[in-house]
Amino acid sequence: MEEKSSQTLYEKNVKSRSTWHYYKGLVARWKQHFKYARAVRIARKRGATIGEGVIMPLSLAKKANKNLVIGNHVSIQTDQIDMRCPISIGNHVIIGAGVKIITLSHNIDSPEWEHKAYGIEIDDYVWIATDALILPSCRKIGYGTVVGGGSVLVKNTEEMDVVGGNPAEFFRKRRCVHSNLVIESLLGGDYKIYKETRKSKN
Repeated sequence: MEEKSSQTLYEKNVKSRSTWHYYKGLVARWKQHFKYARAVRIARKRGATIGEGVIMPLSLAKKANKNLVIGNHVSIQTDQIDMRCPISIGNHVIIGAGVKIITLSHNIDSPEWEHKAYGIEIDDYVWIATDALILPSCRKIGYGTVVGGGSVLVKNTEEMDVVGGNPAEFFRKRRCVHSNLVIESLLGGDYKIYKETRKSKN
């Protein structure tokens, strides 16, 4: 009876590469590593709290402030995140290209039409797919939620919800989270992990 491999797909991919292919990938990742590390340094300097293994565009980092808190191993492909109110992003979160997150609105029932602050909490293992719009009425995106591409999310989600549409509605529960995915590898920011994986004996 054949034993099942305990290696993840990422580990198999890295370890099965030829020496030439491995080094070619290493050089490409080395370039990306410095770009993403610079973005994180800038965001931290501007007051944001940023964890380890975070991939974010430089344009977002340059707008960052103390309202932005990001956990570990997070991939963000958009710079359209409203940081006028607190935004907390958990661990292993994926936020796709073109996503817009709005955290501030106006009090439509006031003659002064003053700002109404909201803010948002995005739990671990959330995936917000391409071009989704998150409106201020959504205050919390629950653990493991998937928000479909192009969706307009107007209310909170529960743990492991899969939602989509305009306005986004619940479709079903997700069966598992992406716990074996190396988030940094999505945009080539996995330089350190790539090297460590190749060297490991397992």
